[in-house]
Amino acid sequence: MENMTENKINIKEIDIVGLAKKVLCEKRLLAKFIVAFAIVGVIYALNKPKEYTSIVVIAPEASSMGMSSSLSDIAGMVGLNIGGNGNSLDAIYPEIYPDIFASPDFIVPLFNVKVRLLKDSVEKRYYDHIVDDVKIPFWSYPMIFLRGAIEQLLPKDDSNVVRDSVDLFQLTRKENDVYGAISKNIGCQMNKGTNIITISVTDNDPLVAAIIADTLQQKLQDYITLYRTKKARIDYAYHKEINTIAKEEYQAAQKEYSSYADSHIDAYLTSYKTKSEELEEEMQLKHSVYSQSAAQMQQARAKIQERTPVFTVVQRASVPLRASSFPRSFMVIGFMILGIFCDAAWVLFVRERYEQWKQNRKNKKEQGATKIEE
Repeated sequence: MENMTENKINIKEIDIVGLAKKVLCEKRLLAKFIVAFAIVGVIYALNKPKEYTSIVVIAPEASSMGMSSSLSDIAGMVGLNIGGNGNSLDAIYPEIYPDIFASPDFIVPLFNVKVRLLKDSVEKRYYDHIVDDVKIPFWSYPMIFLRGAIEQLLPKDDSNVVRDSVDLFQLTRKENDVYGAISKNIGCQMNKGTNIITISVTDNDPLVAAIIADTLQQKLQDYITLYRTKKARIDYAYHKEINTIAKEEYQAAQKEYSSYADSHIDAYLTSYKTKSEELEEEMQLKHSVYSQSAAQMQQARAKIQERTPVFTVVQRASVPLRASSFPRSFMVIGFMILGIFCDAAWVLFVRERYEQWKQNRKNKKEQGATKIEE
């Protein structure tokens, strides 16, 4: 049995070696395939735009994410969630930050961010940069022409009209295309074990990638801060309004008491004294209400600061020096390897069947011609 197994293995090895020799025997054909695919690879590589990626790494404060329990901290280190969230009503937590990045409410405001190219000092909107500066590979032209032809046949609409302000409720076709392009260029990943948030931006220009990455960092911090402090800011606005009303009422009571006291300074009648005491008591009551509302307002203001999350920037946005896209030389090498496989497929499998099909077709034509002559 062992000898039979060894013989089978040897047969397979001999077959593989034989097939390889069969392919290598036709060196000219192999060279033609390699050169042809290398030319295609060069064309593809030259038309494939370079891409640069700028990365920002931030670490939110543990308490700002509700992880106040030490046990929850330990569980978080190994990527577990044991329900130790100090604020169970918090709807926005780091795990859904990527979903926030994909929402139109977050991406569309990026349209108006001012950017500039590395070799150009003129500032423009990020929207205009995506529309005008991003290079389109040649293999996308057929789809663009086809889409343009279809649009010409359809009724005219305002899908390509540039509007002064973007309506999030109803984006135009062009705005939706730009939204889709931006959503593909930006990314947000959250490490469940360390709670580290990584923001990445990819663009054809390195400076634009760095500008948008820095903008996204600040925008994410503002977005989370506004959400987490929303209730506290509403409470503060309410207490501030109450304090303003209480202050006005206290000042009015103080003014009324002072005017009455000054106008009856020499009065000795009991009715005057009683009225003065009533006004004084009312003024003191208003002052007490004003003092309490002022204290509540200060507490609400402190609550805003308490609820404001703290983000530590581990890695700031910087202009990338090297392209993050696949190297062009590797693209050409990949096409050359593909050419070798195509040559092997042609020599070993396709050519024989093709010649057989061609011969059968020729025979059928000869048979048909013979029948006609008869």
